[in-house]
Amino acid sequence: MSLEDMRKQIDALDVELVRLLNERIKAAIEIGRLKQETGQEIYVPAREKVVLDRVMQLNQGPLHDTSICAIYREIMSAALALEHDLKIAYLGPQATFTHQAARSRFGASVHYEACQTIADVFAAVEKKRADYGVVPIENSTEGAVTHTLDEFSNTKLKICAEIFLPISHHMMAAIPREQIRKLYSNPQVFGQCRQWLHDHMPGVDLVAVSSTARAAEMASKETDSGALASDLAAELYGLTILARDIQDLGGNTTRFLVVGKTFGEATGRDKTSLCFGVTHKAGALCAALDVLRAHGLNMTKIESRPSKGRQWEYYFFVDVEGHVSDPGVRDALKALDEHCSVLTVLGAYPRAMMQEA
Repeated sequence: MSLEDMRKQIDALDVELVRLLNERIKAAIEIGRLKQETGQEIYVPAREKVVLDRVMQLNQGPLHDTSICAIYREIMSAALALEHDLKIAYLGPQATFTHQAARSRFGASVHYEACQTIADVFAAVEKKRADYGVVPIENSTEGAVTHTLDEFSNTKLKICAEIFLPISHHMMAAIPREQIRKLYSNPQVFGQCRQWLHDHMPGVDLVAVSSTARAAEMASKETDSGALASDLAAELYGLTILARDIQDLGGNTTRFLVVGKTFGEATGRDKTSLCFGVTHKAGALCAALDVLRAHGLNMTKIESRPSKGRQWEYYFFVDVEGHVSDPGVRDALKALDEHCSVLTVLGAYPRAMMQEA
């Protein structure tokens, strides 16, 4: 075939693709109407996982599975936007890693609301200014995000999905590197780049701010400052990247949570998040955790936070494999409750793979 013939073939395929895409969207809009009539959630992570798993199974190349997932993510994003005026709150400002994580899950077609603090994200969802919120929960280098854990102690919101986002930090500025006297970034980012900063930027003041995007914004306005942030932040604020991938450890990844009013059904490959407190006596925590072992539950995370109500008492945040509706998990929680002063299921949701981010 000639080049012109091949182009005509592509044009004909595009006609069919556009027609089929609109047929698919029409069906999704009708599903959205039925969901709203019956009071169901618009965003259903379990169904999303089924769709993505299925299209990857159908894929015979040459497109990579990651490309297929990215394409379908945007198709589903367009459908969600038409089914419902979906709004996603996230820890802002624009171009933070949380913003990137939110877009990786919900796509470009829905509306986003940048919030100043993690508490503001929870409040936006609780007060129905947003349908869902996206917040960081832990980093593979620096550990738990305690502000998020603390918010779960006083909210009725539930975890309905998780997102893993590979993190790359870059040093950027609007001035030459040798003129930098001050670097802005989020405190966790400084921790993730500690050795590199010690080796390459000795004597430079490190100034902690609320987000990497805020850091880039401030660096763009000052004549002696730089920032540690993402390439998206550099692009947004017109900064030059002076050093790339400066995080100390490879595989640096942050886990984010999607919070909403409810969590969904089981998919067969799920995770359940719990918060519990134990009585103040010797061996109480050990006895509680032994219940999980006895029921064969794999615990993937445990963190402790001080109780806000009583001194020297703590809440424990635990993730286990399985869905709260699974018989094994349900029986374990019933047995666990006997050892706890308080026990709350924070959510149950499909387990995300790191390469999905």
